Amino acid sequence: MSDARHIPVLLAEVLDALEVAPGKKFIDGTFGAGGYTRAILEGGGEVLALDRDPTAIAAGQSLVVEAQGRLKLVETRFSQMGQAAGGEKFDGIALDIGVSSMQFDEAERGFSFRFDGPLDMRMSRAGRSAADLVNELEEVDLANLIYLYGEERGSRRVARFICQARQEAPILTTLRLAQIVAKAIPSRPQDIHPATKTFQALRIAVNAELDELTQALEASERILKPGGRLAVVTFHSLEDRIVKKFFAERSGRGRAASRLLPGEIAPPEPTFALRPPQPVAASDEEARKNPRARSAKLRWAELLSRPAGEK
Repeated sequence: MSDARHIPVLLAEVLDALEVAPGKKFIDGTFGAGGYTRAILEGGGEVLALDRDPTAIAAGQSLVVEAQGRLKLVETRFSQMGQAAGGEKFDGIALDIGVSSMQFDEAERGFSFRFDGPLDMRMSRAGRSAADLVNELEEVDLANLIYLYGEERGSRRVARFICQARQEAPILTTLRLAQIVAKAIPSRPQDIHPATKTFQALRIAVNAELDELTQALEASERILKPGGRLAVVTFHSLEDRIVKKFFAERSGRGRAASRLLPGEIAPPEPTFALRPPQPVAASDEEARKNPRARSAKLRWAELLSRPAGEK
């Protein structure tokens, strides 16, 4: 399998955080085009790779053959990594929380307004599509979705323009939606495309990405070995806040070192240790070569012990 279309973001930094070495076992929870997995295999590791996209699973079969038994590729959501692990413990877990370049580059997937295609955005090819949300949600619900998941301050205006347009005809393509949003949100040539935040919001909602991330972080805590590493690369503030909060809570960061009040329940002991400095951002050179890396942030931590209550 060639990964020429996809450049793994912060690859060297992720491999360093995971301490990849021969004989160690890793989970790549977001296989995509296989960039992290291939690098881990080249470092001598074994990989359980997961992806909810059947296209990615099919494209990765040649790498499975090439790995000669050191790679298992499973079609599932990364929130289900515990089930995929089947009771096995791992030395490291890598999560790249973003849409694969392959998905953005395929017009028929409907992730990007760079190409005209069906307004889909479903990573797993199942469930409600972006077109379903755009054409069926009430205006207030659509506005809330665009505001919460896209952080679009003009969400009410965008929702109003969408609802007006869909009365004329259903909104079924990426280009038509992008044109509608562009009319709702004035922009200057140097600005990001006005539809960027709306498309992000719809993609997150369609794929339940934030819930998936939260569940995956919690699952990772249960299947890492003591001393195992969890490395997470995010691409926007919503994702990064979830990861930052998880690591802060699990490492005891910010916890007051004071006596408990009578009857107060003691907080659980920290299970992760953070290693500064964090977050790790792409170098200027990487950002120039790979525009996708400009917004990327890597946070990672080391498991100190099993979670409270688990033997």
